[in-house]
Amino acid sequence: MIDKINQLKAEIEAVTAANIDEVEALRIKYLSKKGAITSLMQDFRTVPTEQKRELGQKLNELKTIATERLAALREALENSDTVDSDLDLTRTAAPLPLGSRHPLSLVKDEIIAIFSRLGFTIAEGPEIEDDWHVFSSLNFAEDHPARDMQDTFFIEHHPDIVLRSHTSSVQSRVMESNQPPIRIICPGRVYRNEAISARAHCFFHQVEALYVDENVSFADLRQTLLYFAREMFGPETKIRLRPSYFPFTEPSAEMDISCNLCGGKGCSFCKHTGWVEILGCGMVDPNVLEACGIDSKKYTGFALGMGVERITNLKYQISDLRMFSENDRRFLEQFQPAH
Repeated sequence: MIDKINQLKAEIEAVTAANIDEVEALRIKYLSKKGAITSLMQDFRTVPTEQKRELGQKLNELKTIATERLAALREALENSDTVDSDLDLTRTAAPLPLGSRHPLSLVKDEIIAIFSRLGFTIAEGPEIEDDWHVFSSLNFAEDHPARDMQDTFFIEHHPDIVLRSHTSSVQSRVMESNQPPIRIICPGRVYRNEAISARAHCFFHQVEALYVDENVSFADLRQTLLYFAREMFGPETKIRLRPSYFPFTEPSAEMDISCNLCGGKGCSFCKHTGWVEILGCGMVDPNVLEACGIDSKKYTGFALGMGVERITNLKYQISDLRMFSENDRRFLEQFQPAH
């Protein structure tokens, strides 16, 4: 046994390590529960009584030497100024390329920032919704086409669970749990059962806004829209409101802006009309207010909604809607300066 102790002592005094992992491996080899020194201490039980005093001293000395040697190796490596062995010296010195924010994120954040200056706060809701919040609470008729599977993705029937087709569901949730004044903006992803093409996709992004309070009028809506259009597309932008129909607003309108390419003079982008449609809007239908527990005789409100992809197309003149979700780096790198 003395020979084993002397052999281990010489071995430990000569060990070296290139990194912390090697020091840990040495600790396991010599000092762990299954290590060489622990094994010798277990063999110590079988040593004759007259030899135990001498061998015990040598074993304790061996353990001390091993502990101090490994501690010295660890300290030397931790205080070393040497280059980390994981460093790849063959790698180019040029900086690694940085990514950029997605154009949809850039535009969505800009829309939110514009409305936040008017006092609107962000509200969010689930993408998997029930019939009540997507359709019934928003005054959709029982036989409305939007309730058909050809237009909406259904997950379950009876009760109907769907992928939301607009972020108006967030508006109904907020009105159910809050009394006016309500001034919110609802950004999020929505889903519709449409064929994918350059002008349409089965999912896209919306930003909707809702303002409910006493004495809210269509004039307030128009001024909000004018402010938004000029902040987003430039101070010379003009707007035009055309009568339209939506189940959840009455009266309703589609809003056009003067073409930001030709300045309203007419070009191929605006089909030589000078105008480009960007969103739908209107005064909140009293039936929607009542369904959500708000007194329609005391409060009025307006709502508006726009597709983020549509606004991005206008702002950056992107011709194909599919490019937003194809992850083509050549396309995305064009927005690198726009941080």
